[in-house]
Amino acid sequence: MPDLARHDARDARRTRRMRRALRTLIVGLVLIAVHRHAFHFSIVRGSSMNPTFVDDERIVVERLSLLLGEEPRRGEIVVFSCPTDPELDFVKRVIGLPGDEVRLERGQLYVNGERASEDYALTDLSDRRTWRVPSEHVFVLGDNRPRSCDSRSFDCVPLASLRGRVCARVWPWERVDSF
Repeated sequence: MPDLARHDARDARRTRRMRRALRTLIVGLVLIAVHRHAFHFSIVRGSSMNPTFVDDERIVVERLSLLLGEEPRRGEIVVFSCPTDPELDFVKRVIGLPGDEVRLERGQLYVNGERASEDYALTDLSDRRTWRVPSEHVFVLGDNRPRSCDSRSFDCVPLASLRGRVCARVWPWERVDSF
């Protein structure tokens, strides 16, 4: 009898270990799926989004809503693959939506004929152009207009190139914020 009890105890421990390993595997797979499809961490490079973001800040990019077909809203900050180098990601603010007319004139931004309020932007007084945003595209600008490579340089960004919305800044600690 004692051998049978030891054998049962061994089986019970083995079963508990297998269940624990299976739970760990399932949780790991769920976390990988969430990281891959729902959220992504990124590092801001450069000064094109000053003063909103500065070089080397860490941001959280929410991907799921775009994957589910929700279009970005005017004023949101998005991450997209660079039109001239798809290996690079850019961080910019959505200014124009499909069908919008975007006009820059002496540092002032107009969307569909109405002056846009932009207390976050550093203006560029030299721009005087108008764009029409095609369907399935957005017009994006950096907040630091004099130092930003954006839709003024590479035209409108296809919605399919958007990787996600910036939902939070998580580093440095003293600048943690949500968007």
